[in-house]
Amino acid sequence: MKPLLPLLLVTILFTTSYKTFAQTSKDTKNEREGEFYFSWGYNTEWYTKSDVHVSQPSLGNDYTLNSVNAHDHRGWDEGLLSKALSIPQYNYRIGYLFNKKRGLGVEINFDHTKYLIRDGSTINVTGTQNGVPVNTNINFADANGYHYYLNNGANFLLFNFVKRWHWLGNTTKNFKLDLLAKAGVGPVIPHVDNSFGEGQQNHPHFQFGGWNTGIEGVIRATFYKYVYLEYCNKFDYARYSNLAIYQGTAKQSFGTYEMILNLGVTFPIGKKI
Repeated sequence: MKPLLPLLLVTILFTTSYKTFAQTSKDTKNEREGEFYFSWGYNTEWYTKSDVHVSQPSLGNDYTLNSVNAHDHRGWDEGLLSKALSIPQYNYRIGYLFNKKRGLGVEINFDHTKYLIRDGSTINVTGTQNGVPVNTNINFADANGYHYYLNNGANFLLFNFVKRWHWLGNTTKNFKLDLLAKAGVGPVIPHVDNSFGEGQQNHPHFQFGGWNTGIEGVIRATFYKYVYLEYCNKFDYARYSNLAIYQGTAKQSFGTYEMILNLGVTFPIGKKI
């Protein structure tokens, strides 16, 4: 029996190796060179301080609100299922990995974020108001006729390059974990709603408002090949200009840190590899 033991071990090892090779070959044969994905999720933000420059020539105003503080308005923590899905701060991604082997792709990346100057803030104002030089502090409160909202969206749109690295799991099994890095540029499409004193309410509307650039890091868990959940951290820098206000325009720049949770689906496309 002893001479048969090595032969038995070799046979088992050969059979196991052959099955593994056959399965791997089969899976590789069925792989597609590309992958399309779509996700929807929700976000929360923190903003850097920002200077808001206000120009109203017909009113004799050319001044700056210095170092304003702003916050987001998540919405999804106020009864997500009781309102339309697009009312809270949402985001979507539409992407295409054109080279899965190298993990390279492109993506349309949109974040519906809300930016509100904190009501009741004490803000330093410098420049010219009503044709008179000023350097004063004001109580920037809605009760005093002041508000400044991008409340239907600061709205970051990016066209991203994407790089994906496989981390854990097997692409042919029911679970895998990937890391993604993204970087891009694109326009901002804010919805501007503001008032700078009595009788100075603008007409709120969406507009093209400048440009932004951002980078994003993602941990993506894929289940049963087609459904994934991802956690994202993103840094964005936006420059807004020619924002519509009462008889004039405003401009500002600020940085944003976002945390995002997305649910998505992915589909292999393209020729077999």
